Amino acid sequence: MSEVDYALHQKVQQVSNLVVRLSEQVGSVSGQVQAVEVNQQQTRSELKELRDEFLAFVRTAQLTANVQRAETRVGVIQDQVDHEFGHHKTVRRTAVGMLQAFDLGLVSEDNVRTVGDQLMIQTPRYWLAPALVALASWSADDRTLCEKAVEEAFRRSPDRTSLFFALVLRRQNRREASVRWLRHYLLAQDPAALGREFAVILESIAQGAFGLAGRELLNNTLAGWRETLMDSAEGQQKQITRWREEIDSLVQPSAAAEFPRLVQVCPQWPQLDWVLARARTQQVVLDKYRAVMDREFQPSDRLEDAVDDILDRLVSEYDNEELPLRRDLAFNHAVIDHGGDLDAARHAADADSASYEETLDYLTVQTTAALNPAAIGTSPATQRLAVAACQEWFLQAHAGFTRDYRAGVPQDVQARFGTAYTVAAQTFQLPPWHGSFTRPLTDLEVSLTSHWDQHMEPFIASYAYPWGKKAVPLAMVLVGIMVIIGSFSVAIALVAAAVVGGVWGLVLRNGAQAAQRLQDNARKILQQAKLESLHHLRAASAELTDWNTKQRAADAVEPRCRELIKSLDTASRGGSPFEGRTVAKEETAS
Repeated sequence: MSEVDYALHQKVQQVSNLVVRLSEQVGSVSGQVQAVEVNQQQTRSELKELRDEFLAFVRTAQLTANVQRAETRVGVIQDQVDHEFGHHKTVRRTAVGMLQAFDLGLVSEDNVRTVGDQLMIQTPRYWLAPALVALASWSADDRTLCEKAVEEAFRRSPDRTSLFFALVLRRQNRREASVRWLRHYLLAQDPAALGREFAVILESIAQGAFGLAGRELLNNTLAGWRETLMDSAEGQQKQITRWREEIDSLVQPSAAAEFPRLVQVCPQWPQLDWVLARARTQQVVLDKYRAVMDREFQPSDRLEDAVDDILDRLVSEYDNEELPLRRDLAFNHAVIDHGGDLDAARHAADADSASYEETLDYLTVQTTAALNPAAIGTSPATQRLAVAACQEWFLQAHAGFTRDYRAGVPQDVQARFGTAYTVAAQTFQLPPWHGSFTRPLTDLEVSLTSHWDQHMEPFIASYAYPWGKKAVPLAMVLVGIMVIIGSFSVAIALVAAAVVGGVWGLVLRNGAQAAQRLQDNARKILQQAKLESLHHLRAASAELTDWNTKQRAADAVEPRCRELIKSLDTASRGGSPFEGRTVAKEETAS
């Protein structure tokens, strides 16, 4: 019997050693599991950062590629314009040069006629070539050739030819003949479909180029056109929309970098950002149009210089055949200006598409001269008068813009939390929590803390060791040992039960310790997440206060901006935006 006890003792000792080693291995595995969990969390964070960096890199590469393609396209289009229409430039440069040559008397009539003949041959179908032949023959007192050349120029482009000779005659101080050509031009115009050369009329008004008689004719004609077109609600709405697009194009960029916590936790952030960007636009509009109206303009004292400037604008205006290329060129320039952002470039190009139409109504010409004078070849002086003439549309567009963003201020700004967390290879999903910033911050903190505790504690409790479930098999085994072995030896049954119970108990204890460690780890992770949520809530509340301050400050500029727009109708001398000066030469002559 003693030998049996000794052998049984040896077996129990071996089992105990195995249990100890098993316990050490279980502890080691538990530590490794925790290390794997930490590494997994770190890997996920690094993958997210890598993904964000990759997307940012892709976006930057796309923008860079768009800019490069646009720059290449600009060069190609410019070469195409030079190839197809470059010969027109020579004629354009010659026109004013020929008039100045007549003034100075430094060029012989034969040379002038030779140049005119050459340009007529080299540029078929271009209206300005026969007009230059007419000038040369007029200088040589060749009435027959002059009339034939005028007729041919008029056949090719009656509008531009009429304006050209009106300006040339005005330059030579032939007032009555100049006004006759001007009247001929105006009577032939449809105010709902004016050619692109009409911008020269606005430029002439700003410069006072046609004198008192011409100014009165223009005032009466344009006032009648305006009254007719203003009867159309659709026509007025079109101009208001164009001015609204102008204001929208000045909207400031997103302020997301200033309010990172609101971006993160506030569902209403896109709306807040939209409102602030538009409120800040008030200052931009004020600065831009104050600069336009305050810009100094020094008119020329010489009639010839004033008319030469206008003639330069008339003859350098590109023809309708060039418009598709010019439109494409404008879009690609917009792509470059917007750093490769195709959507922004397309929006800018669409907003200015009227500048590249073959015909425009009179109201649209005014608006285009005010918003994009370079597109139709007018000067800052003309822009100033055009902006004043558009005061009513500008004011309505500004009022609608202000009304829209003020109405867009959210009445209930909320915070939202509901993030998933990985804990010990399981995912804890915090159900969405919403809290309104109309409530005190302390109430929000209490509510968020309670929300966390309500859903966090059951998740942590799920890691508790299931003693009841694990102890039932042990009890059944022990009962079996006592029944089976105890039937022939109670002592052996007790020893066997003690050994099995001890070993099994060690395993259960190690399992319970591992479960406790998992619980502690889960509690630590989730407690930290809860504290971060509370920190983000406080930061978002502070940023919302800052947002309100900045929004009110930006919106406070609106009255000054409105007053500036209201004052535009007094920007030109007299009651009409089309009144302008008369040049000194005429004033002294009269």
